[in-house]
Amino acid sequence: MLLPITLLLLTTNHALASPQQTLGNLDFPDPSITYDPHSSTWYAFATQGNNKNIQAASAPSPQGPWTYLPSTDPLPVPGSWVDTTSPRIWAPDVQYLSESDTFVLYYSGLVAGSAYHCVGAATADNITGPYTPGDEPLVCPLDEGGAIDAAGFRDETDGSRWVVYKVDGSAKGPGGPCGNGDPPGEPTPLRLQRVDEGDGVTLVGDAITILDRDPEVDGPLVEAPSLVRVGDGGGGGGFVLFYSSHCFNSAEYDVRYAMAERIQGPYTRKGQLIGKQTEDFGLEAPGGATGAVGRKALVFHASCPAGRCMYETEYVVEGGEIRIPA
Repeated sequence: MLLPITLLLLTTNHALASPQQTLGNLDFPDPSITYDPHSSTWYAFATQGNNKNIQAASAPSPQGPWTYLPSTDPLPVPGSWVDTTSPRIWAPDVQYLSESDTFVLYYSGLVAGSAYHCVGAATADNITGPYTPGDEPLVCPLDEGGAIDAAGFRDETDGSRWVVYKVDGSAKGPGGPCGNGDPPGEPTPLRLQRVDEGDGVTLVGDAITILDRDPEVDGPLVEAPSLVRVGDGGGGGGFVLFYSSHCFNSAEYDVRYAMAERIQGPYTRKGQLIGKQTEDFGLEAPGGATGAVGRKALVFHASCPAGRCMYETEYVVEGGEIRIPA
C-alpha cells in the first residue's frame, strides 16, 4: 500500500542550501520536479532537447545527486494535434494521481498548421512513461496566442486539482524583446483551470486569470507559473504562485512570487525572489521555477554554456515572506 506523499516527504530532514547546479553543464530548460511513490525517487522533466521530446533525470531527493536519463523520452509521440515536423515540446510537468495510482503529464506543443503552442495532457502508469497523449489539446486559446507553461497542483486540504498556465500573448505581440516588448504589447495572463480530481484532464468550470503582466515591472511578459501551499511561517500562509518576468534570454529574467489566502486569489505580488534586483547568486537569467510538493524546494534554470542548466534551491517562509538562504 502506498503511503500519502506528504507523510513520505516530511520524514526527511536536511540542511537548507542556496542554489546548486544539479546536472552539470547540460541544457535542461524549464525543469519541473515530481515525487514517485512507486520507487521513492524524485524525477525532473525538461523541455525538448538532446534528441528527445521531453528530457528526464532522477534523484533520491530534490538536493540530489541527480542522474540524467539519456535513454528516456517520456513522450515519444506528442499527439495528433501537434506539428509532426517541429513539435517544439516545452515545459513538461508531471503529477501523481493518487486516486488512480497513475500519472498525468502536462506539456505544450506547436499546434499543427499554426504558429502557436497549446497545452496538452498525456497519461501513463509509470512516471517515466511512455505517456499516451489526448487527441485534442487540453487548453488552446489560439485567438489569444495559444498557451504554454502548464503546471499541475493538488490542494490537499480539499482534494481539488488544478492546472495553472500562461496565455502566450507574447507569441502574437507587436515585436521587441520576446516579441512583446514594443508598446502596447499583448496581455500574457496566468490562468487557473480546475480539473477532475480523478483523471487530471477533464476540465471543471472556466479558467480564471490570477495574474497578468505589468509592463513597468514585468517587461514583455509573465510566464512559468507554479503553485504550492505553505504554512504560515509566523505571518500567515496560503498559496504561493511562483512565476518569471521579462524575456528568458535577458539579464532581467527572474523568479518572482505572489501569495493568496485562496487558490483562486486575489494574489498579492510579493516581489523578486531570485534575480538582479535582489540576489542572483551569481546566476544569469534565472527563471522557470517549479516548487516541489511537500518540500520547501525549487528547481529552475539559469543560463550556462550548454544553454539553460537546472538548479535546485530551498526556501524559507518567514513572516509571510519567502527568502532563499544565502
